Amino acid sequence: MMNAAQYTPGGVENLYVSQVPIPEPGEMEVRIQVYATAINRADTLQRMGHYDPPEGASTILGLEVAGVIDKLGPGCSTNLSKGLRVMALLTGGGNAEYVICRHEFLIPIPENLDFIKAAAIPEVWLTAFQLLYLIGKLNKDDIVLIHAGGSGVGTAAIQLVKGAGAVAIATAGNDKKIEYATFLGADAAINYKTEKIAEKVLHHTNNKGVTLILDCVGSSMFEDNLKSIRLDGRWVVYGFLGGSQVDTDLRKLLAKRITMTFTTLRSRSVNYKENLIQEFIQKAIPLFQNGTFKPVIEQVFPLSDIAKAHSMMESNQNLGKIILEVKKE
Repeated sequence: MMNAAQYTPGGVENLYVSQVPIPEPGEMEVRIQVYATAINRADTLQRMGHYDPPEGASTILGLEVAGVIDKLGPGCSTNLSKGLRVMALLTGGGNAEYVICRHEFLIPIPENLDFIKAAAIPEVWLTAFQLLYLIGKLNKDDIVLIHAGGSGVGTAAIQLVKGAGAVAIATAGNDKKIEYATFLGADAAINYKTEKIAEKVLHHTNNKGVTLILDCVGSSMFEDNLKSIRLDGRWVVYGFLGGSQVDTDLRKLLAKRITMTFTTLRSRSVNYKENLIQEFIQKAIPLFQNGTFKPVIEQVFPLSDIAKAHSMMESNQNLGKIILEVKKE
C-alpha cells in the first residue's frame, strides 16, 4: 500500500491522504517512486469539480513528479533502468508515493538539480514551451506579452522568451511578482491592478504593440489584449482565470488579422506529447544543465499538508511553483 492524496469534490477541506494499492506498470509503462510532486491550477479546478481528467487518467491529483524508476513494464526503452533519476509529465496520479507513467513521458534530471527543483519543471515548462514554440512559433524578433508573469508557466515563459533573444513583457498583480519578473529578464513588467495594461504595452513598444500574447486570463483581459496586439499578431489562449464569456465585435480581430489559438496540454495525444518532450529535452534541458534556466519555487510542503498547498495556490500569492515533498532525498 502507499500514501496518496484523495478528495471529494469541493473545498480544500475535502482533501486528505490515505492508503491505496501501489499501481503496477503495464506495457511501455514505468513505475516511479516519487520524491517530489507539485500543485497546478488544473489540480485545484479538478478538486472543485470544474475540470474532469482525461479518459483513463488516474483520479489521484498530480500532473508532474520527480523521482526514480522503481519498476519497468514490458516494451520499455532499453535506455531506461531501475534507479534512474527522472521527472515526468502525467495525466494524473502524481500526488502519491508511486505513480505509473508512459516511458515516452520521462525526462532525465540534470545532475545539478535535486528532486524538489526537478518537480517544478515538467508541467509548467512543457506548457510554456508548447505555447511559445509549437503554437506561437516564437522567434528572436517577437515581442511577447506574458500574463500571470509570476505563475509557474509565466516564470518559465519569461526565461524561454529571453533565451530565444526575444522581448518579454509580463503582467502580475503585486510588486513582489513584478520585481521577480524583471529579475528573470522581463524587459517590462506591468501591475494589472494599478496600471493600464494596453497603455503601458503601447508605451513599451513605441505604439506598435506585441506580436504574441500568452493568455491564461480570458475575458477580463480581452479588450486590453485586443488593444495591445499588433497587425498579424498571434494570440494563444490556455486558461480562463478571469472568465470565459466575452461580448465583443469580431470585426476588431479581423481588422488586425489576428491568429487566435486555444490550447491545452493534458488531453493531447501520446504522439504529440512525446514529440514535445523530445524537443524540450534537446532545446531546454542543456540550459538547465548550465544554469541558464532555473525553476522558480515559492514553497515546499509535505504531502500531508496538501490542503495548505491548494489554499496557497487559490490565494494567487505564490511566485512560481508550489511543491509537495513525498520522500526525503
